[in-house]
Amino acid sequence: MMPLHFTACTAASGLGLGIEATLQGLRANRSGLQPNRFGALPFACHTGIVDEAVQLPAALQHFNCRNNRLALLGLQQDGFIAAVRECAARRGASRVGVFLGTSTAGIHETELAYRRLDADAALPADFSYADTHNPWALAAFVRELLQLTGPASVVCTACSSSAKVFGVAQRMMAAGLIDAALVGGVDSLCLTTLYGFHSLQLVSAQPCRPFDVARDGISIGEAAAFVLLERLPDSLDADAVWLAGVGESSDAYHMSSPHPQGQGALTAMQAALAAAGLEPADVNYLNLHGTGTRANDKTEATAVNTLFVQPVPCSSTKGATGHTLGAAGALEAVICALALRHGFTPGSPHTREPEPALAAQYQCLPRAAALSCVLSNSFGFGGANCTLALRRAN
Repeated sequence: MMPLHFTACTAASGLGLGIEATLQGLRANRSGLQPNRFGALPFACHTGIVDEAVQLPAALQHFNCRNNRLALLGLQQDGFIAAVRECAARRGASRVGVFLGTSTAGIHETELAYRRLDADAALPADFSYADTHNPWALAAFVRELLQLTGPASVVCTACSSSAKVFGVAQRMMAAGLIDAALVGGVDSLCLTTLYGFHSLQLVSAQPCRPFDVARDGISIGEAAAFVLLERLPDSLDADAVWLAGVGESSDAYHMSSPHPQGQGALTAMQAALAAAGLEPADVNYLNLHGTGTRANDKTEATAVNTLFVQPVPCSSTKGATGHTLGAAGALEAVICALALRHGFTPGSPHTREPEPALAAQYQCLPRAAALSCVLSNSFGFGGANCTLALRRAN
């Protein structure tokens, strides 16, 4: 597959705002999870909340909702907006695609609107589904904010949403339809997901412990993460990172449970390696999907052990950020880029005794490591799976 350069990237999550805060949090094995303060709930949980104190520009107030405010907060970090505008000036605004992932979009705005139903049960006049709750609203807002006019789409495949957008961008660029792409994901906290995952008995009362023998569920987080992708330049900087391969699969085993033998996960990892022209032995680190539920972690471990004859260092960073759902793929791609650039494997906050199947290679603490190739797994409900292969020059 055509390799794509990470020209710029940024992230905002419960771990911190921007690349430096994210990097320092990962190196310190810090967790951004805290006892829930997103509304009163009849059950205990921890969330990875982002304190968003940002307002949309006056001309874009029709997009006002928690999800789009979080998107703006993420875009404002690390000079990312300036990098996109410079790219658009160089390539042309119509040659920069926008491909974003989300699962919640602006659901919380609808939740708030339903609290204001009038006597006839009509929604308030100032509520705009199209500009908030509608998943397309995320791409529409970002395009209008940055004045980009190229192809755009929003992917909603649950927890693999913002990993799959990397594949969309690669295919669009390979077809010659665009010269650059802004990819990423945004998912904000809402009561629908908190209550929904609790109804499935998947929410832990404690901070999540991915792959721990005592794991008992997920912690939901929110995040905005973005990457500007372009073709590899003729000469690469020493810290250059690029997308080498994308692997996708759909096992369609069950609406919410993964295939018990991890067949879809295995297929996605194999496809990513094949697209990148790599072998399992080339991988230095694997960022696991690792939600912290008993079933998901067990099946992912099965897939990992099937693919890798020799143990590969691996961890789930969801103990640091929470499970950011539709933003997880992009957020963890940025985390993997940081690991490649700064030479370390992230740890796994709150995990103390790793699942025996992965104990030999699971990293509870961050470690210095010379990395040249990493994989990042993102697996969504319904078996919508995606694995990204990222590389850095030796």
